[in-house]
Amino acid sequence: MRVDAFDFDLPSERIALRPARPRDAARMLVVEGREISDAGVRDLPQWLRPGDCLVFNDTRVIPAQLEGHRGGRGEEGAQGAKIGATLHKRVDLRRWQAFVRNAKRLRVGETIDFGAGVEALAEERLADGSFILAFAGDEPVELLLERAGTMPLPPYIAGRRGTDEADRDDYQTMFAQRDGAVAAPTAALHFTPGLIEALIAAGVKTETLTLHVGAGTFLPVKADDTDDHVMHAEWGRIEAETAARLNAVRAEGGRVIAVGTTSLRLLESAAREDGAIVPFAGDTSIFITPGYRFRAIDGLMTNFHLPRSTLFMLVSALMGLETMQAAYAHAIAAEYRFYSYGDASLLLPRHSDRSA
Repeated sequence: MRVDAFDFDLPSERIALRPARPRDAARMLVVEGREISDAGVRDLPQWLRPGDCLVFNDTRVIPAQLEGHRGGRGEEGAQGAKIGATLHKRVDLRRWQAFVRNAKRLRVGETIDFGAGVEALAEERLADGSFILAFAGDEPVELLLERAGTMPLPPYIAGRRGTDEADRDDYQTMFAQRDGAVAAPTAALHFTPGLIEALIAAGVKTETLTLHVGAGTFLPVKADDTDDHVMHAEWGRIEAETAARLNAVRAEGGRVIAVGTTSLRLLESAAREDGAIVPFAGDTSIFITPGYRFRAIDGLMTNFHLPRSTLFMLVSALMGLETMQAAYAHAIAAEYRFYSYGDASLLLPRHSDRSA
């Protein structure tokens, strides 16, 4: 399918640079079948049924953005070339795959000094241009990142303002427990303990899984056709007990609603042809485009996505491209806030009786 079919114009003022405060004060566009409704995140219990289950990603964002210099000193003690790195995917305890800025100035075998006593060796350059970085020393890499790293805000935010201390909390969900993500599962940023209490009181269940979101989620689709795009792999886990409970939800007539495209992609990766979810631990590079048959989920809560992005392709696969084009046009006209710190959408492919 042609990538330009997923293009749309978005005024820059619609891009949110800060989240709503409090988190659950954000707006929520509901797309139910072909019907579009304006609501708020706090209205979520009214749009779900007793027995439905929301599935959250419990990954925790690490300060994976690093700025440094190529190791060693040049003439008269000058620092080496400036190098930026965004960690993307863990290889082992000391090595990470990273996207590198100013990569043409970095050669395999050279060291990058990130300051604060943090150094990494450019061990290998991969076919996609990224590097394997091996961190020096014995301290856990997570401690090194806490000293030298910053939160890896998406480029559409970082390009318009600097990262600050507020982002350490703002760019982390209330479910974050397992270190490893370099991007937040942003749909879950809207949730608060009070909203969870209201959902439970309405008979809605919750489950968690883990998908460590990689920086590849922000990479543009450079191919002209979706068949030619290659997704970066991300690591995820669904425990056996979680899979069993999710299967029971559907067996009892409830719906499995993924909170965020990260949860959705892992659930679909772990689903059999008959829709049963099985335990999962490993990499997934699933790429969902129109024509995909969803097996594991019955709906999705997500934020608004970039034009021509794999995530806009995913929501178009779920709801239909024309429906999502209409929904996004409505959201832009109604001044919804877009992207990671923006408002939410609730996507329910089939119309449901909420009084059931």
